[in-house]
Amino acid sequence: MKCLIIAAFCTFFSTQILAQKFPDLDASPVDIALVKGKDKQPLAKVIYSRPQKKGRVVFGELEPYGKVWRTGANEATEIKIYKDIMVAGKPLKAGTYSLFTIPEKDKWTVIFNSDLDQWGAYSYNKEKDVLRVEIKTVKIESTVEAFSILFKDTDKGANMLMAWDEVMIEIPIEALATVKKK
Repeated sequence: MKCLIIAAFCTFFSTQILAQKFPDLDASPVDIALVKGKDKQPLAKVIYSRPQKKGRVVFGELEPYGKVWRTGANEATEIKIYKDIMVAGKPLKAGTYSLFTIPEKDKWTVIFNSDLDQWGAYSYNKEKDVLRVEIKTVKIESTVEAFSILFKDTDKGANMLMAWDEVMIEIPIEALATVKKK
């Protein structure tokens, strides 16, 4: 009798677990890009959402030129810098930052901002900018359907590549251990 009661109990609760409805995959799924330095320790990690092109003209229309962009979808993209670095020749202290961009046709302004946990760029505050660098755009041959960020190792650190549609930027990141003292 005890076995019958236990079996009925387990059957009831297992069907309740199976009946749970989980949400569908987000239209702009979250992704992470990580790069390690020459010492095999983390150098930078980016957490961002990946919007899709879906036949649209991205830059200049979906994402207007000259306007601050969250650099992805949903929450503002965040980047964790594990040790002091140089970004496009400018120093940046270790820490976590919101990563915004201002796309233009021939260049983007890349912004490291100290205000975290933001939805989009709606509450972006320029006064919280820690670093801004300008990076020239490159037209790429094949269309990138989903906004993407990745790191490419270099002799001095890495380049952070951002691409979407037919546009790419490449941001040099240099670990300070490789910077020569003058």
